[in-house]
Amino acid sequence: MNEVEIYGDFKLVSATKKQEFLQINFSPSSVSIQQRWRNNGLSADFAADYLTTFFPAVSDSSSARRKQAEIKSAVSYVANELLENAMKFNYTDYPIQFGMHLLNEPEVTVILYTTNSLSETAMKKFKQFIQTLSESDPAELYLQQLERSAESEAETTSMVGILTMITDHAAKLGWKFEPAPDDPTILMVTTMVQLAV
Repeated sequence: MNEVEIYGDFKLVSATKKQEFLQINFSPSSVSIQQRWRNNGLSADFAADYLTTFFPAVSDSSSARRKQAEIKSAVSYVANELLENAMKFNYTDYPIQFGMHLLNEPEVTVILYTTNSLSETAMKKFKQFIQTLSESDPAELYLQQLERSAESEAETTSMVGILTMITDHAAKLGWKFEPAPDDPTILMVTTMVQLAV
């Protein structure tokens, strides 16, 4: 792979003075995957807590508190899914990157993303899933994937988390595949999720 390939609703974002952003890098070999797995939830909750400071419940109304709780829950879920997938499918010791941007134009949108390395085999399977997703109704595909997961005792790549983001959180997803900037032999994927808040 020598060039960048983009699929879905991938939006190029960069840090500017007019938006809030958060970026964390993880070293895949610094701790065991089991310990990293426990930390994914903590990292996701941290990102969600950080974000909700920009959406304070300015009144004591139950609708304002409910909206803040909905945003926090969605961001925590999506961040956790992204981190788990990035850790699970990371292929090399190349750092895993997690980021979050808060955009205010044209509507308030939270963008969450992870970047990790992939094996060539995993990249091909992932692209096949993306193709299937683009040609299918996400709700129907979600039910099919749940049935397959329930029927199969073998560990499979169900992609139920990605489908849940779409069906339960009205998320827009996009992907960018590219070689690592300093080592073109390493394949990288950035998975991006956009949540309108």
